[in-house]
Order: sequence, then C-alpha cells, then structure tokens
Amino acid sequence: MAVQMDGLGPIPHNAGVAAAAASSAPGMPPEVPVAMPVQRLNSFYQPGRRAFVRGASISHRGRRVVVFGSTAALAGFGIFEMARTLSAGAVTPLTLLVLALFSLNFAWIAMAFVHAVVGTIVVTARRSRKPVAMSGPIVGRTAMLMPVYNEQPERTFAAIEAMVRGIARLGGSDSFDWFILSDTTDPAIALAEETAFLGLRRRLAPTTRAYYRRRRRNTHRKAGNIADFCQRWGGAYDYLLVLDADSLIEPDTILELTRRMEADPDAGIIQTVPWLINGRTGLARLQQFANRVYGPVLASGLAWWSQAEGNYWGHNAIIRRRAFTEAAGLPVLSGTPPFGGHILSHDFVEAALIRRAGYTVRIADDLEGSYEEGPASIIDLAIRDRRWCQGNLQHSRVFFGRGLNWVSRFHLINGIASYITSLLWLLLIVAGLALTLQVQFTRPEYFVDTAGRGYPILPVVDAGRALGVLALTLVVLFGPKLMGCAALAFDGAARRASGGARRLIVSTLFEIGVSALIAPITMLIQARMILSIMLGHDAGWKPQRRNNGGVAFGDLFRFHWWHAAFGLVIGALAYAVSPAALAWLAPAVAGLMAALPISALTASASVGSRIRRIGLLRTPQEATRPAIGRTALAVRRLHRMAVAATPQLPDVIRDIVRRRDHLALVDRSAARRRGEVDPVEATAMAKINQARTLDEAVSYLGPEERAMTLASPDLMERLGALPTASAA
Repeated sequence: MAVQMDGLGPIPHNAGVAAAAASSAPGMPPEVPVAMPVQRLNSFYQPGRRAFVRGASISHRGRRVVVFGSTAALAGFGIFEMARTLSAGAVTPLTLLVLALFSLNFAWIAMAFVHAVVGTIVVTARRSRKPVAMSGPIVGRTAMLMPVYNEQPERTFAAIEAMVRGIARLGGSDSFDWFILSDTTDPAIALAEETAFLGLRRRLAPTTRAYYRRRRRNTHRKAGNIADFCQRWGGAYDYLLVLDADSLIEPDTILELTRRMEADPDAGIIQTVPWLINGRTGLARLQQFANRVYGPVLASGLAWWSQAEGNYWGHNAIIRRRAFTEAAGLPVLSGTPPFGGHILSHDFVEAALIRRAGYTVRIADDLEGSYEEGPASIIDLAIRDRRWCQGNLQHSRVFFGRGLNWVSRFHLINGIASYITSLLWLLLIVAGLALTLQVQFTRPEYFVDTAGRGYPILPVVDAGRALGVLALTLVVLFGPKLMGCAALAFDGAARRASGGARRLIVSTLFEIGVSALIAPITMLIQARMILSIMLGHDAGWKPQRRNNGGVAFGDLFRFHWWHAAFGLVIGALAYAVSPAALAWLAPAVAGLMAALPISALTASASVGSRIRRIGLLRTPQEATRPAIGRTALAVRRLHRMAVAATPQLPDVIRDIVRRRDHLALVDRSAARRRGEVDPVEATAMAKINQARTLDEAVSYLGPEERAMTLASPDLMERLGALPTASAA
C-alpha cells in the first residue's frame, strides 16, 4: 500500500520504519578507495596513450577545414577592408595599432559567426529526423555528485529530491547514488544543510541511496572536493554525473546520458548543453532568452566540428570514473596565485587531460532536458566572472602541456580570448579615438620626397569604406543572434511557445538593444579584472549569489560610479574631436553613463515581471515549465519549512537524538602527524575549556570555530559535557 505525499508521488507503506533507520545512518557509504595520480604537464608518455576501441571515435578533419577555412576567409576579408580604409591616409604606428586590434577582435567574432552558420544548418536539419532514445538496462553504477559551497539549502536539496523522484518514477533508482558534497564554511548554513538532508533522506530512504558529506577543509575548492570523493569512494562507481548547485536534469536525460556512456567504450566525458530557467530579474531573463534562442546554434556549431575533442563545462555532464581518476588528477601550478597554485577553472583542463589519455570528450548538443540558472544582476555576474577570468587566464600555464590535442589547446585559448577580447575592444576604442584626434589635429605634409619622387600623404580615413567596415562588423557581430532567432522561428512548436514569430522578433531586437547597452559595462568590468589579475590579485573563493536580485543603491553606486565617469570622459573627448566621433561612440558612451540605472533596472525582479507580462523574452521552457522544474518548485516548500526550523548549535548539543544524527553525518578526520595541530580546532577547544556553561562556550566561538566544532566529534562531545545555562 502507498500513500500520496504533497502530490509528489507515492511513498511506500514502510516509509516510517525506513525513515527511522535512515535518521541515524552514516552520512556516507563505506569507502572504496581508488588512486588518482597527479598528472604532469611538462611530460607525457605517448606510447602509454589508450587507443580508441571504435573507429567512429576518430574525428573528421574535413569539418575542421570547413570551419577554420571559413573563419579565415571571413576574417581575412574584414581585415583587408579595414586595411584599405586606413591606408587612405598616412601609415603611422597608431594606424597599425588600430589595424592589429581590429584584426584580433574581428577574427574572434568571425569564429562565432561561422559557428552559428554551421549550427543553424545542423539544428534545422535535425528537426527532420525523429530523435531515437537509447533503451535497455543500465549495467554500471553512477554517482550523482552535487558540490555545494554556502548555497541556499532549500534550493539545492529540492533540486536533488526532484531528480531522485524522477529517476525512481522511471525505475532507475538502483543504478544511481546521490551525493551532496559540501564545502560550506558558514556554520548556520551547514546546520541547515544537515536539516534539509535528514528530511530528504527520511522521505526517500525506502527507494533511494542519498548521502551527505561536509569537508573540514575545502582544499582545492570544487575540484578538490570531487577528487577527494573519487579517491575515497570512487572505486564503487563506473560513472560520475557532476551537477552544480543550481542544476536540474530531466530523469530521462540522465538515463540517456548513462546509456550513451555505456554504449561507447571510448567516451570519457559527455557534456550536455544546459538551458537557463527560472530567471526573474531583467538580466536573468535576458540571459535566459539569449541562451535558449542563440545558444543552440552556437553549441551545435561547436559540437559539429570539435566532435571527439569537445569540451567540459564543469557540470551537467557524465564522466567515466576510470578515465577521470587515471587521467584528470590536477597538478598544482608553480608559483603563487593568481597564475600559480591550484587550478581554478578545472573543467577545461580535466577535459584536455582525459582526451590526452585516449578518451573522447563529446558535446551532446542534441540532448534536451538539462537546466541551470543564471546570475540575477550585473554585480552577481561580475563576481562569478572574476573567478572565471582568473581561471581562464591561468590556462596560459596549461596551454603548452605535453601531449595535449590541438583542439584541446584551442578550447583553452578560446577561454582566455573570451576575456582578453574585452580589453582589446577597450583598447580599440581608445586607439580609434586617438587616431581620429591625429586625423583632426595633425598638420599635414602634403608632399614628401621619397626616392626622388614626390607624392601626397593625406591624414584622412576613407569614410565610405569605414561605413562599409562598420556594417560588416555589425552583421558578423549580431548575425549569430539573428540566425538563432530564425532557427527557432522555423520550429513551429517552439515559435508558438515563444509567443509567435512577431513577438519572437521583437524580443530578439529588444535583447540586442539592451545587451548593446550592457556590453560596454561588462567590457570595462572584464578589462579591470584582467588588469587586476596581471597585477597579482587573487580572486579567492566567493559563493555565488543565487537570489532574485535587488541590489542596494549604495552597492550599485560603489560598483558603477567609475563606469559612468569613464563614459563621461570618453564622450567629452569624442565630442571635442567632432560630433561625428561622438555619434560613432554613442552606444558605448550611453551604456557607460547610464550604468547605474541600467544595473538597477536589470537587477529588479519587478522589472523582470513586467517584461514577462507584456510577453517579451519569452522562451518555450517558460511557457511550459519543464516537469523537473515543477517538481523542484513543489518540493522546495518542504525544504524551506525544514530549513526554517533548523536548530542552533546549542540546541543540537542539548538534543541527544539531534546530536546523534549530526555525529552520524560528520566526516572522519584525516590522519595527522604527531605534533601537528589544527590552529582553528585548538583555539575552539581552548575557548570551550574556559567556559563554564554551554551557552557561554558557544558565545566564545567565532564563525570559523563553530564550523570546525560541527566537523569535530571531540569538540561536540566536549560541548555536550558542559552544563546548560539553566543548570548553572
């Protein structure tokens, strides 16, 4: 007999018995260790590389010739036209600098344009073929890994529970174990995680194996968390499906990923293309629309030519455990951060190492049902990008690693370029303005004798060709967006779900306009990031805010005042040169000068709600919320209630049952050498020993010491031995 629970599905009749047993069960299963050797970048034994089992795993060179040849042709044409435009006048170091900067930037956007062209063809052709899902039993075991770091527990645990319920509904529970791997340092959030986990385990214990572990020390951050799991428990699993704290994957997509991995012995990583959902603020909705409309053509273009040398984006991907542990042990780079130390953006490097070892890395661009959420504001986006920027620039230390496939190197340099180009665009604007000043105010020398022959040198720029170059640049820059819009418009069901062709076109134009205003702001933000990193400043590890926006005016002013000031200066200089120069720079100047109100409006959930009500930026996933999203929202209420009832540290100590449950979840301490002392743990013990009551001891402990106390059975037992305040 089964009963319904909040409309979320049946719970077996023995749930109460199983829940009681689960409440005091260990947080993690028995360890099954496996070695994960650290890889060397300065050497690689080529004969030791694994050979492909299937001939189909070998990539076709012809596709690369098409993509890179087309990119070179398009970039060459644009650069040639720009050179002709500048050659109308005197060739000076400044004109050469402008040409060089333009060449780098134009080649970058030309590559994206070609990706979009290829992707549009792939996406359109795919609609004429009926997708065939793989079937059959799953033989291997998969560890579903969700690393978390000071996240909102009700969101992460609701996502886990939604996916667990979906897999159980499809009868696949026996093949999957679920792990929440916490690196949380905030003691209040750590207790909330435990509370949410105990509730989840009690509800799902009859059919699902769910586990929770919080590390005492978050060594090497997320990559270290996953590597530590593999070294201690990885031997029990064939595959790892890595999630992020905001990930959601439909259960049939999870099963399809696993079956594809099992069917392909050469597969090391299969990466899905996540779609953004649940965007509420203006910025989140802009990103959500762009991701859904333009993202598929770009991702399909990349997948078409990269083939077996695709890339890994750190989450919503399945990994062959053996390939990961044997080939992806990350080295610590020599020197200090930001360029030395542990590798921040580990995903690109892990993909490159796994491909080096003889496994394929593929992008499953045809597979739907993979989701995540985007930043809610420009400030949140900048916080995330600061870490990503440092991690990608750090890849310059990995790029020359021995044995890497050239396509893997391309992915590394492409990641670097995604941030460097912001600085290059800024330098191009400044150099272009300086060139205009030179043309306006340099005294011309009309005749210079060279080799006995006089000829005129006119300090001018061919205005007609300049307009042509501008038009070409705009086509190449915005072409991928227009192609993405067209590809979606030709999909009848998706077009109707997006509000129809007219609304889709208006939404695309709206997104292009607003993004054009935001672009110069992000350009300055990223340029400043690059300069900060070059000066040796480390980003650290800040948790990503996953809220509904709403930024205080003081924070907005402190963050954006210099953007507005820079826009004012550039606008004034351009106007001093000529009104025409200001007209050319008007979009960038307007975006910068209005940085504060743009940031405030795009961070507003109410503005996002109004945009939604008038039907702009609508996506198919918003018109019909994915089933996994509906389940996650429904179950989030249960976790929100549980988190709201999270006990404080003294309550955990006083309640024998709660203390027992907590201690069952505490991870074992790593062995220490004799004489080695953890300073935080020692300080916490000293403070507890000085206290006369439990409440007094807790009041002495700082946040870091409370977090350490929660992770130490000795400290917990010592606190438990103290009398309560009332007993004193």
